[in-house]
Amino acid sequence: MRHVVIRTFVAVAVILTTALAGAPAAQAFGFEEVARQAKALASRPYSAPPAIPAVLADLDYDKYQQIRFRPEQSLWHKSHTRFQVMLIAPGEYFRHTVRINIVDAAGVHPLGFDKSLFTWPDNKLKSAVPDKLGYAGFKLTFPINRPGVQDQFLVFAGASYFRGVARGENFGLSARGIAIDTGLPGGEEFPSFTKYWLVRPSPNAQVMQLYALLDGKSLTGAYRFVIFPGKPTRIEVHARLFLRKPISLLGLAPLTSMFYYGTNTPRPPDQWRPAVHDSQGLLIHSGTGEWLWRPLINPLTLQMNYFETDSPQGFGLLQRTTRFTAYEDDEARYGSRPSAWVEPRADWGKGHVVLVEIPTDSETNDNIVAFWSPDTKTSKGQQFDLDYTLDFGGPDIPDEPMAHAVSTYVGKLKKPPQGSDAQNVYRVIVDFAGGPLSRIAASRRIDAVITGIDGTQILDQNVRWIKPTDHWRLSLLAAPATGKNLSLRAFLKSGKETLSETWTYELPAKNRLSGG
Repeated sequence: MRHVVIRTFVAVAVILTTALAGAPAAQAFGFEEVARQAKALASRPYSAPPAIPAVLADLDYDKYQQIRFRPEQSLWHKSHTRFQVMLIAPGEYFRHTVRINIVDAAGVHPLGFDKSLFTWPDNKLKSAVPDKLGYAGFKLTFPINRPGVQDQFLVFAGASYFRGVARGENFGLSARGIAIDTGLPGGEEFPSFTKYWLVRPSPNAQVMQLYALLDGKSLTGAYRFVIFPGKPTRIEVHARLFLRKPISLLGLAPLTSMFYYGTNTPRPPDQWRPAVHDSQGLLIHSGTGEWLWRPLINPLTLQMNYFETDSPQGFGLLQRTTRFTAYEDDEARYGSRPSAWVEPRADWGKGHVVLVEIPTDSETNDNIVAFWSPDTKTSKGQQFDLDYTLDFGGPDIPDEPMAHAVSTYVGKLKKPPQGSDAQNVYRVIVDFAGGPLSRIAASRRIDAVITGIDGTQILDQNVRWIKPTDHWRLSLLAAPATGKNLSLRAFLKSGKETLSETWTYELPAKNRLSGG
């Protein structure tokens, strides 16, 4: 895979220089030192991090949640720095500790473990925890919503996972440093960030920088994260990977989310809420400039889709519907879950955006993964750099100019329409809004260009304006070939002008609408 040249942004350089003013040691430590450690680590056999004591690993959810960090003990709290750090205790899902270092004007210092920074459910558990155990991760806080109030906005904990929010949002989907063989029959590998370096910012800094060392059976890596909290919360990521062995499916810039059910899937019998999901669909901005939208599903069996695109301009998992009434859940608040958008900062070459959808019977499981996979075959000893920007924010973060597919509805007909001998016929409704459609009169003719893939037949179609919602509605009847998936692509146009993104949909032959 080609090496990616890092772009230099003057504004970022100025901000970082200001943030680290008076900290020569911090400026001396940098990415190349982390990369040196990652390269050296890759030359040695993989060694899994030590497991935490059973007394912590065996805690149930409720007991672990009672271990709480004391906010007044946050790093840099006493100096009233806008960026502060809350620490995470190991236990339950967090089965190993990480090494955290602080980089400041005096140099690089390891952060020692201190049990007194937490409140514990009981003294027996507190006494059983080793004094030099270590932390599982950390939470960054910043006055992202109100001046003077520290809000959690970015969390690093568990394998290579990190998740963020923008102003006014609740936590939802996550990002990862890397994905290895996700969805493949042989099983997925989960490399971990094992060491972090937090660069102490100046008290009034608007941007923070940290580094991370990745270690796994198949590869190691060095990461730099330059973090801008706000609306959106933006993270500039630079990574250098060192492969210990070939990888069947390498996933770069991965995103992980949850889709239980929505408007395009049946509601489980025991559920009353209209929809339950952290993300609604996958959006891809291809190298040709096409915008492609794929609504998510919760399949009966694992499903993988590969969207081929050379030099992608961006991809992400979006929560497009943000109305409270679309979910009616005043605790989970799915309407305020963030979207995430990945934008390469150089040419990534040929490859695929891969979407993995895993069956789930509850909202507690993350069952959606999306990532970029290069076409280049991997090999032992391979090294390459990767640069991209990751935004957490509202569904508008991709800044797409085309009309959006805002809702998808699917139903199965009890019998085929007159004159058709198709065995399975589905009614599919797609509502489009925004972009060029917002400037078009309701009386204007709008056409749909629909393609049935893998033998899917289009039996009927029409496009009309829906006055109550100011949406343009594509309604179609489609029948998959016997034993095949229902597979469709469609977009709206007027004359020769393309008005919307390309909506694409795939419903497996065995699905919940057909009774499995």
